[in-house]
Amino acid sequence: MSARLRRFAGGPDYEAVREFLAGLYQPDNRDGNWLWPIWEYAYTHSYFDPDSTGRIGLWEDGGRIVGLATYESCLGEAFFSTHPDYAHLKPEMLTYAEEQLAAAGEDGRRRLKAYVNDFDSAFQEEVVARGYTKDPDSNRPMSQFVIESPFPEISVPEGFRLQGLADDNDLVKLDRCLHRGFNHEGEPPADGPEGRKKMQSAPHYRKDLCLVAVAPNGDFVSFAGLWFDEGNRVGYVEPVATDPDYRRRGLGRACVLEGIRRCGELGATVAYVGTDIAFYLSLGFHRLFVEECWQKALA
Repeated sequence: MSARLRRFAGGPDYEAVREFLAGLYQPDNRDGNWLWPIWEYAYTHSYFDPDSTGRIGLWEDGGRIVGLATYESCLGEAFFSTHPDYAHLKPEMLTYAEEQLAAAGEDGRRRLKAYVNDFDSAFQEEVVARGYTKDPDSNRPMSQFVIESPFPEISVPEGFRLQGLADDNDLVKLDRCLHRGFNHEGEPPADGPEGRKKMQSAPHYRKDLCLVAVAPNGDFVSFAGLWFDEGNRVGYVEPVATDPDYRRRGLGRACVLEGIRRCGELGATVAYVGTDIAFYLSLGFHRLFVEECWQKALA
């Protein structure tokens, strides 16, 4: 098996990467590779750096992708996904990330945060040998929810209701909910809805799986986005936010669970989320593994 490196070229490569990641999936995400919704959500996010995509590395063998080294939002971070028969490429992929995905820090030195699964001892030994140290504050846990049937009852406080964006996709209301839900001060900027429109441009974005809690005054006050991988029968939760004026009323819980329930109706057996905070554990998620962050200032 001989893999050759080339750079991401946009266009058809976007879908080729999505198909590569979809084909890697194993039950319980036990290989720790990215789920394809992570790629799609990142690529169409308003914070994503579109000018550096030519630095994303692809490894191919016989015309098919077998390895991916990419950033999630911007340069300075590196995430690695490999076909199980090509795990030996990871040291080479790390070298490539050091050369192409690192970014200058505040002190002017080039730095890289490399993400390594906590069960990947061979790759951990590689980063340690190269002088990387752990940055636990940047770790990325992966948690799973097993979808049961019948699904538990979902309720919201009197006067509130749940609906999908397929029923009402008011981008101004949605942007304000997410702006406040992610603890940004003041009112959202005027161009905020354009960023939401960009995020909804993802090829596999489903408005019917994106839930909002609507307050009695008509405002959107909580949101949960769900992605559905039909081929692997899994859901993925991203993002979730609740307006601080409406927290601790069970609205975020209801949005997440309703989105998962809808994925279950479509055939999903499990759902994933990239965190292990108490909110998700209280819903029935359990942590599977952690993408540990290893950082280094490069020469």
